[in-house]
Formats: sequence, structure tokens, C-alpha cells
Amino acid sequence: MTTVLHQSVLEQKVLEFLDPKSGHTYCDGTLGAGGHSRAILGQSAPDGRLIGIDRDPNALAISQERLAEFGDRVTIVRGSFDDVASHLESVGIELVDGFLLDLGVSSMQFDNGERGFSFTRDGPIDMRMDPDDGEDALALIRRLSQEELANVIYRYGEERFSRRIADRLKRAIDNDALGSTAELASEVAAALPAAARRKSKIHPATRTFQALRIAVNDELGQLERFLAAFVTLLAPGGRCVIISFHSLEDRMVKNCFRDLAKSSSLPADLAKQAGERVEPLCRVVTRKVVIADNEEIERNPRARSARLRACERLAA
Repeated sequence: MTTVLHQSVLEQKVLEFLDPKSGHTYCDGTLGAGGHSRAILGQSAPDGRLIGIDRDPNALAISQERLAEFGDRVTIVRGSFDDVASHLESVGIELVDGFLLDLGVSSMQFDNGERGFSFTRDGPIDMRMDPDDGEDALALIRRLSQEELANVIYRYGEERFSRRIADRLKRAIDNDALGSTAELASEVAAALPAAARRKSKIHPATRTFQALRIAVNDELGQLERFLAAFVTLLAPGGRCVIISFHSLEDRMVKNCFRDLAKSSSLPADLAKQAGERVEPLCRVVTRKVVIADNEEIERNPRARSARLRACERLAA
């Protein structure tokens, strides 16, 4: 199989904060091409185990090949990381010693125009991480009202011209003028005031493409469900490492880890009566967000917006 390999971001930092060890079990909930997983398996040799989860069948085919040398130390599952409890149960695992999530879209997905993630490579307006599941981005644009579409673009893309863009896209749909990502990007750019296009340091369609992708794949909902579930699946001393690429995700991770590190200020008996946590469940390992250094950014520009946070499960 010919593979186009995705460069794993913050790989050394992942190893530093996940701290893989021989004999332990880890779960990579965003397996992708398997780059991070290879590093984890390498550091946890000779008998560390890894469960890799991904909903993209193309990524799974690549990672299956790349990780074949590790034999039965690797178990690969097709699915979404928000359903991690059932995935682990299906392979007979109750607790893991570490979780890793590398959120967002991989360079493999961006570089394949047929997936519809990029405005620089023309293709269908799809954007689904699992191409066999759910509605694509074009169907989403058709289904939503103009107001709903504007809200999606504003909330998930933090795009201040969301209403103008939504109006333009709905008119393009009505005129059957929206058939490819190039046309989508052109319509979005045309909706922005000329002054805003001139001043922008990014492509005018960047935020809208991001918003549509997040909505199509329910990325924030998926992360929210994972954050609500992972701590009960993490062994004492185990760590959860999450890399995010925009502020909405990073804020969710930061707030979750901070909350898990808190306990009630009330005496234990009163805290129990009030239904408040008596002891913290985790400690935050990263005192502040971890970012890539200049050397990595030069080597892999995608790392520029990467943000890593980690927490550790405390003893029960």
C-alpha cells in the first residue's frame, strides 16, 4: 500500500507527559496514521499494549500497515472515541494506563481533495471523518435554515461575518451554484467585505470550513462525551493527554481537567450530603498549556496551533 504519512505533532511532549511503560495499556482515541501510537509502542516495549480507535477507514488501513510489526500488542477498532467505554469493553479491557487524543483533521485528510476538508484542493463538499456515516457538509448547508447556518458558522468558526456568509450560501444553494469546495470557498470569500478580505491574514473561507467540519462531525459533542467518561476508565496513576487545535476544544479540556482536580470545600460528611466531590479525581500535570517550539513549527507548520494538556488519575 502506498501511504501519505501525517506528521505527528508534539510527539516528544506526548511521550513525556503520557510516560508509557512496559506492561501497561494505552488507548489512542484518534489513531490516524499511527504516528503517535508507534512512538508509544516503542517506549512501552517489550510488552506495552495499545488500543487504537479511529472512524476514518482510510486512516485505519494505513495505521494497520504501519503498526503491523507490533503484532498482538496492537488492537485496532473502527469507531468514535466518545464511545471509548464500549470499545474497550469489546476487547476485554476495563482500565487503561493512558489516553491520547490528537483532535482535528490530519494532513492526510486535508491533502485528499475528495474528502472535502480543504479549500485549496477542489472536491465534493463532504468533510465527514467517517465517509460512510451521517450527512455531508453540503447536505448540512441545505438542511439548516439561514439563521441556523449563521449560528453554526459563528459558534464553531468564530466568524464575525457569519450572517452575510449564511445568506450568500443559502442563495447559492437555491441557484444550484454550490457543487464543490472551490465554489464554496469562492462564495464565502465573496460574502466578506473587501476591506476584511484585504486585512485578513488567513484565507477568507478558513473559519467557515472549520465551522462546517466541526458541525458535520459533531466534534465538540464527541469531545464533551469523552471528557465525561474517561476518568472512570483510567487506572490510578494513568494519564490523559489531549492535543487540540482551536480555542473551543482547548477551553473544554482545560475546564474539565481543572474541575477533576477540585474537591469540595465542605467537611467530608457535608460534602457527601450535598453530592459534592470529597477528594479530587485527578491532578493537572501541565501547569500551563504546552505548545510546539520554533524548530518543530518550521518542520511541521500544522504544529503552530497545537495545544497540549495532560492530567493524571489519583489513587482511589
